[in-house]
Amino acid sequence: MKRTFITGATGGLGREFCKLFAADGNDLFLVGTNAEKLSALKAELEREYGVQVDVCAADLSKREEYAKVVEKVKSAGYFINRLVNNAGFGDQCDFKDMNLELQMDMLAVNCGALLYFTQTFIKEMIEKNEGSVLNVGSIASFVPGPYMSTYHATKAFVLSLGEAVAHEVRKSKVRVLTLCPGPFDSGFVGRAGNDYTFSKIKPCPAETVAKYGYKMLKKGKRIAVVGFKNKLTVFAPRFVPRNFTTSVTAKLGKKGG
Repeated sequence: MKRTFITGATGGLGREFCKLFAADGNDLFLVGTNAEKLSALKAELEREYGVQVDVCAADLSKREEYAKVVEKVKSAGYFINRLVNNAGFGDQCDFKDMNLELQMDMLAVNCGALLYFTQTFIKEMIEKNEGSVLNVGSIASFVPGPYMSTYHATKAFVLSLGEAVAHEVRKSKVRVLTLCPGPFDSGFVGRAGNDYTFSKIKPCPAETVAKYGYKMLKKGKRIAVVGFKNKLTVFAPRFVPRNFTTSVTAKLGKKGG
């Protein structure tokens, strides 16, 4: 039984991906932290799109939860032919003042879970010579980020891993896309505490980001930067010293940065 696996499914970008895949008739396996929200989303998607939806509540900041999720997939006999690693969060803070446990949790969610699920499910995709992986990176993947240093570093990991794996599977029909949006409407800003950045850069709708990512996934692209201005933002640093780029990013990350 084929299933599309989506993490961070209940809010923002994840929810939009759920609707897009369901609208195309894909049965879903959804992961999120809130069991009640997952149940409500399951009912909504099954009612609106007539697809089958299975859910699993898990805290992806805890490594032992990864195996719990995979065990549920395997016991149900699902073939995960589409994987969307969307779960992630950020934190705006001076490096010296950061909550270290929170940063370690961020590494676990943004990098650890993504690595675990990608490596676990891509094996069968390669065996069956079909499937796709969409990893949610960011334009933060391309530059250092003072005052959001851990977040930028995790997204750099996502981009680097995605490009490498995409190259390794290039001779198969399996495709790996790293989606790199700029700021978009979601619960991210509230949790990250970076209202200053969002006051300077107008976020785009999560629906726009999801639709673009879905389109690029179907086209078999390896990297997709969302929006013309973001493309310029990613391209421009190639022509200036990295310390200059870091200074610009710092000014966007914090007042007085």
